[in-house]
Amino acid sequence: MATKKRTTTSLIPGNAKHTRTQDSYMGALLDAVSLDDWREVVTGAVQAAKGGDPQARNWLGQYLIGRPESKAPTPISVVVNQLQGHDAVVDRLATPFVNRHEHPSIFSAPNPVAAHITQQIRLELNEKMQQVATSKTIAGSE
Repeated sequence: MATKKRTTTSLIPGNAKHTRTQDSYMGALLDAVSLDDWREVVTGAVQAAKGGDPQARNWLGQYLIGRPESKAPTPISVVVNQLQGHDAVVDRLATPFVNRHEHPSIFSAPNPVAAHITQQIRLELNEKMQQVATSKTIAGSE
């Protein structure tokens, strides 16, 4: 029977999010933990991770590179795909080009709906940027 290795450090997952109702608590936390305090915590986690602590490695990894977007394929799936000559990355990259080759009329003709939507988005973004620039100018002149 395998036993879990217990470490002296208990690290919580690094995915803190707060809502408006938690602003007071977040403010108290920020007041209590200085950057030097946080630097010591991170340095301790780095040392623990280097020493083989899986929780510390996981905690640092979540902050540094994030959680994986998807699950890894099962070994049997990998073997079956290899035997069939499929490569998921190659297939995903090739699909748009294959579609353009098999259906040239769809991709060669300009799409008026797509052009209209793109133009509307461009106009709206320009309008928003002008509003931001105007509000910064007004705020700066006060």
